Amino acid sequence: MALTIASALLPVFFVMALGFFAGKRGIVANSNVADLNHLVMFFALPISLFTAIATTERAVILSNWWLAVVLIIVMLVTYAVVYVVQTKLFRLRPADVAVQTLTTAFPNYAAIGLPLTAAVFGPSAALAVAVAIAAGSVTISPLTLALLENARATVAGEGRSAGRRFAKALGTSVRKPIFVGPVLGLAWSLLALPVPDLLSTTLREIGGVAAGVALFLTGLILSAQAIRITGNVVVSSLVKVVAQPLLGLVVVLVLGVPQPFAAQALLLLAIPSGFFGILFGLGQNVRPAVAGSTLVVSSLLSIATLSVAIGLLSGAL
Repeated sequence: MALTIASALLPVFFVMALGFFAGKRGIVANSNVADLNHLVMFFALPISLFTAIATTERAVILSNWWLAVVLIIVMLVTYAVVYVVQTKLFRLRPADVAVQTLTTAFPNYAAIGLPLTAAVFGPSAALAVAVAIAAGSVTISPLTLALLENARATVAGEGRSAGRRFAKALGTSVRKPIFVGPVLGLAWSLLALPVPDLLSTTLREIGGVAAGVALFLTGLILSAQAIRITGNVVVSSLVKVVAQPLLGLVVVLVLGVPQPFAAQALLLLAIPSGFFGILFGLGQNVRPAVAGSTLVVSSLLSIATLSVAIGLLSGAL
């Protein structure tokens, strides 16, 4: 059991630690990660997810609706609760609320999901990561973009309706390569189109670096965050790595979700906070310190919580 946990977690946190070290020592600049982020989110990860899904049999694709339902329910409930807490209890300004809410509710599927699920469930679990990213990309990501746009428009005195802002945010979200890649792969699989060996080999060269570069990028982002342990940081981190997986367990039990989808959902929900919220905020010059601290603290706490989750789920499979 200990070897299984170490095999799943050590590669993930080792590469994150390399990125953190490189950023802290100034070997790689951590003040502007836009170029590395574009490599991951525009090219490597979308291509990797496209290849994983396109080469999956249609029957396997269709059976993953269980996973999508669980993840969407849990992420939306978490998002709603965190939004209320950040607004009513911690009283952050609207733009900061948007960033912190997404940071807490959207796990780091993009960086940690692929290597972690592959270590626990095998290479075929890449499909689960694609489902998770797609689920967040069409639900809580556009919600956050809409909230940020609403905050910006309010400050600027613009009169555009909230509905139009959300529609614009949704359109922006679904045009991103990180969403388009999995969707194209899904269409390819559902049409039962063969993936030529030449195409698969060609795409593998860039898709194969997705997980490693995404983990390194996460470490870089962490190295640039000033850590301040506040009540908000503690609450948000515990919501992410403890409450969200437990909520997932409740949903799985209530719906009677079969294996392996139940185990995949619970492991994915145990992943710590992701960097999408911070990156969305940077696009509008919104940089709440609490989001960076939550990213760091939840990542550290997840070493323990993921170990527990892997141990329990390995026994259930």
